[in-house]
Amino acid sequence: MKLSFITHLECSYTGERYEAGHVHGLSSAGKPLLVRYDLGSLSKMLSKEAFGERADGFWRYREFLPVAKPENRITLGEVMTPLIRLSHFEKRAGVTGEIIVKDEGRLPTGSFKARGLALAVSMAKELGLNHLAMPTNGNAGAAMAAYASAAGMKTTVFCPDDTPQVNVDEIALQGGDVYRVNGLINDCGRIVGEGKEKAGWFDVSTLKEPYRIEGKKTMGLELAEQLGWELPDAIFYPTGGGTGLIGMWKAFDELEAIGWIGPKRPKMIAVQAAGCAPIVKAWEAGEEHAPLWENAWTAAAGIRVPIAVGDFLILRAVRASDGFAVAVEENDIFNARDAVAREEGLLLCPEGAATYAACRQSLEDGRISKSDRVVLFNCATGLKYPMEAKTGFVDRTKPIDYSQFK
Repeated sequence: MKLSFITHLECSYTGERYEAGHVHGLSSAGKPLLVRYDLGSLSKMLSKEAFGERADGFWRYREFLPVAKPENRITLGEVMTPLIRLSHFEKRAGVTGEIIVKDEGRLPTGSFKARGLALAVSMAKELGLNHLAMPTNGNAGAAMAAYASAAGMKTTVFCPDDTPQVNVDEIALQGGDVYRVNGLINDCGRIVGEGKEKAGWFDVSTLKEPYRIEGKKTMGLELAEQLGWELPDAIFYPTGGGTGLIGMWKAFDELEAIGWIGPKRPKMIAVQAAGCAPIVKAWEAGEEHAPLWENAWTAAAGIRVPIAVGDFLILRAVRASDGFAVAVEENDIFNARDAVAREEGLLLCPEGAATYAACRQSLEDGRISKSDRVVLFNCATGLKYPMEAKTGFVDRTKPIDYSQFK
């Protein structure tokens, strides 16, 4: 069977074509490049039924991906991430549909960044690159370091100085050279961009190379397969750089093009924190681009992205799907995390908790129907984030009053 159906790349803004098989960053217009495939040939050579014979993990969708040589596919034991019903929330909110969490925290390095970075690193190997660099709020850097180490590549990572220590240590332990920067992720990105010529690395920043989006696209392919090739009514997605939202929208278009799904699309809902909501502001203003959000802050570090190179792609998908962009307050994010942990037994990361808070808010204001099937993306395991200590103590050397435990 043919291993890659890639035909070319094209500028997401102008449509200018670029030849496949070469190293590319942004287009000449300074916009993200999108990978295009011969979907007609793909549809003739692949059926839905073929996936029943394949192992779990996003490499099962290899025909939809750009890596041509099997030996260049870097794997760390990826799984198909589970769909978990929030049954207690459904009952309490009077939901007659479904509220489902897709828990991406089960992937290697504990986050959905594994999808995009596995593809970026694999394509870097295929194209002969050996030194990769990126800015990160934590999880992307950890994923890049892990996959690049498995591929025998050097990595250099820059992160804001308040990045959770566990992320910084994880990057370093998995082989990355990691540096804290006294600024935000866009400041780290500027260092990476300026160092391309001086340090000789390749910039793997969000959407500044074409292949992370292809890895994130697999969330849409996987979700469609898990739901029997029927898409949900709404998707709440924690939106920083927005690669996953853009990637899923691309996946749905490709699935329709080969006849595996119809024209129905879920409402794509971009969820941001009130302290960093450039996409929400642009959506509300009817703008196509989102200017820099000054003094951005939220403890949900993964969505603390003050400016996104793919802003117009996020906003186009949101509007084309009849979706919306919504900001949630900081307290609501962490109250949501605590509520889901106590009531459902599921420890969300703060960014994932933001989608729960946004869903609850949207059910209350009627933007989402209680009969809808809704999917919330939890982008990482909550174990990678600080948690408040609430531990009691028992002195075993003294009489124990067991009535306190009733």
